[in-house]
Amino acid sequence: MRINFILCLLLIGHFSFGQKLKKEAVLSQLKSANQYWQSHHKPEVWAFWDQAAYHTGNMEFYKISNSKSELKYSEDWARFNDWKGAKSTNKQHWKYSYGETDEYVLFGDWQICFQTYIDLYNLSPSPEKIARAKEVMDYQIHSANTDYWWWADGLYMVMPVMTKMYQLTKDPLYLDKMYTYLQYADSIMFDKEDKLYYRDAKYVYPKHKSLHGKKDFWARGDGWVFAALAKVLQDLPKQDRHYSYYRERFKEMAVAIVSCQQAEGFWTRSMLDPDHAPGRETSGTAFFTYGLLWGINEGVLTDPKFAQAALKGWNYLSQIALQADGKIGYVQPIGEKAIPGQVVDANSTAPFGVGAFLLAGTEMYRYLDKK
Repeated sequence: MRINFILCLLLIGHFSFGQKLKKEAVLSQLKSANQYWQSHHKPEVWAFWDQAAYHTGNMEFYKISNSKSELKYSEDWARFNDWKGAKSTNKQHWKYSYGETDEYVLFGDWQICFQTYIDLYNLSPSPEKIARAKEVMDYQIHSANTDYWWWADGLYMVMPVMTKMYQLTKDPLYLDKMYTYLQYADSIMFDKEDKLYYRDAKYVYPKHKSLHGKKDFWARGDGWVFAALAKVLQDLPKQDRHYSYYRERFKEMAVAIVSCQQAEGFWTRSMLDPDHAPGRETSGTAFFTYGLLWGINEGVLTDPKFAQAALKGWNYLSQIALQADGKIGYVQPIGEKAIPGQVVDANSTAPFGVGAFLLAGTEMYRYLDKK
């Protein structure tokens, strides 16, 4: 552990010099990871969260790669899904509890795809790209329900959709309802003492405890939230009356996140109980690294400890999680909690983990580009 810590300090010093070389290296690593994923997985898959989360990373990476072939991959995916999430046309049957069928139109896991559809529309406007997003989200914000976001992952799935829809339509109701929905989420999942989110109401302490009696904050769950806040702050007008709320929440989460990073640069699956499910994990680590680097790049996180944590996180992601062939390893499989004894190794990969890696690496590139 002592050697790893020293290596990380040396790495931070190395990053302070020779930024041009590292910027080029980061771009190469991102291309390797993305080309591996796209060459091994066809784009013609469903628009559910696990696949859609990859595309949020691919679209962000496109902003620095300008790769038409990589952009085409997201376009092909969107066209395959008819620019829709869940496809029910009967609004009386629309639901938002957990569901993988076409009736769950209002369930956030079917709405994250709208992030990419809107991004693609902004690059090349065409009405069919955003017609379903407008139909679904306009219906939702005019409904009386406020409890749409009952699980931490949902904040990443839909909060950026709300800000993107605002930018698209200039309808302030999107921002008003985003804040209202977040208040409900905070009331059931946010721990005011530790400034972190439980995955959902089932995991709130002391009703639920980690293996060693501690609060059990699931890294990927908090990663979803932290990344969501970064995306919201990117698009939210600074004059919005709740801007400072999101900014302060982002900053206090950053402090909590940095405090439990492991020496090798990753975060364990149960953030405050490393021995609950020990070992490397990439998806939570990548979302945290992305959020930290975004905050640094935008001047929101100014304390040097944030840069140190972000660089350690990227060192883990680029030197350990990224395999020689381009595969992103150590991604915890689909789930909702840290599971004692679950095997997560170099061969463990998933689309959402690759998407998170692309987000983190794109911000790392921008960080080095500023130097």
